[in-house]
Amino acid sequence: MSAGGTVARVVWSTELLGYDFGPGHPMSSDRIDLTIALAAGLGLLERPDVAVVAAGEAPDELLTTVHEPAYVAAVRAASDAGVTDEVRGLGTEDNPVFPGMHEAAARMVAGSVDAALAVWRGEAEHAVNVGGGLHHAMPGAASGFCIYNDAAVAIRAALAAGASRVAYVDLDAHHGDGVQAVFWDDPRVLTVSVHETGVRLFPGTGFPREIGGPGAEGSAVNVALPSGTGDAGWLRTLDAVVPPLLRAFAPDLLVTQHGCDTHRLDPLTTLRTSVDGQRVAASMLHDLAHEAAGGRWLALGGGGYARVEVVPRVWAHVIGLATHRPVDPAAPLPEMWCDAVRQRYGRLEASTMTEGAAATFRPWSAGWDPADDVDRAIRATRTAVFPHHGLDPDYD
Repeated sequence: MSAGGTVARVVWSTELLGYDFGPGHPMSSDRIDLTIALAAGLGLLERPDVAVVAAGEAPDELLTTVHEPAYVAAVRAASDAGVTDEVRGLGTEDNPVFPGMHEAAARMVAGSVDAALAVWRGEAEHAVNVGGGLHHAMPGAASGFCIYNDAAVAIRAALAAGASRVAYVDLDAHHGDGVQAVFWDDPRVLTVSVHETGVRLFPGTGFPREIGGPGAEGSAVNVALPSGTGDAGWLRTLDAVVPPLLRAFAPDLLVTQHGCDTHRLDPLTTLRTSVDGQRVAASMLHDLAHEAAGGRWLALGGGGYARVEVVPRVWAHVIGLATHRPVDPAAPLPEMWCDAVRQRYGRLEASTMTEGAAATFRPWSAGWDPADDVDRAIRATRTAVFPHHGLDPDYD
């Protein structure tokens, strides 16, 4: 626990709902609103050792630690005057411009940076910003619903504050290309992305051969999973890749991105995980934060577009883990929350915090099958990266 008795810091204020590309766009702020309401209904936010903290607006000097000044100026022009710049990804189908876009995106950055620094300084043991995890944004362009890259700015802020090594683990179905690009040449940052293969899915990158730039070989880690991978293969992948690398890297801070578009109901991807599988994955990362990073953990949101049945439950489980009050999968959904959801959407199929999935997997230590597509993907990544960390891809 932190010196001040705060177990977890949760970033939240209604201003965060301003990051919304409008009706019909998958990136709806309803996802955040429903998550926080569910976490509150489950009693996760009212504890004296949980601090719910609003986010300000990140100043340009903070944004430009990652983003090009000309790009920040372009976002401001798009935000204030509706000026599109498709070369910089502004005004595209993925990233339509909207009034206040700069302020909304800069607020997401501030929330993640403040959370990371609170954890680094010992003001909180863990922190969560479910609105963050905007991992596709590049230094000079918006991409994939992401305007500013809050994860990258938060990591850079932690390094500037004195962290020697930061690990970033991305569970989104889409490759965490923006964070990887920012730290491609920086051996102080380990970026691990487990995602659906870029052969089938945006952004078309994230293959095992992408291992980092000169002097930083092994700092970028990518597992490109076959489309259709479910809980057993997905969790087996995490077990095979993430714990050995985090133990070897020994980060001062662990940042994780919990995009839940790996779920079988997600409309934009074809992975097949469950709410239960994603809860198990988040629990694994929480435990690794305590084992390998001194307990210093920042958890971010990300993708996830099954906004009613999936996203709120997955992210509420993450908040429960961060507050050291994991939610019983069998716990019923709060009645008031269910009523509000039905009133807003006219439907709600879920009734508890579980889908009843077994969410089990065969550990990598039990051996691998060269005829299995998932195992081949895992093996390719271990072969490409493990030797750079002094690990044996066959045994460690």
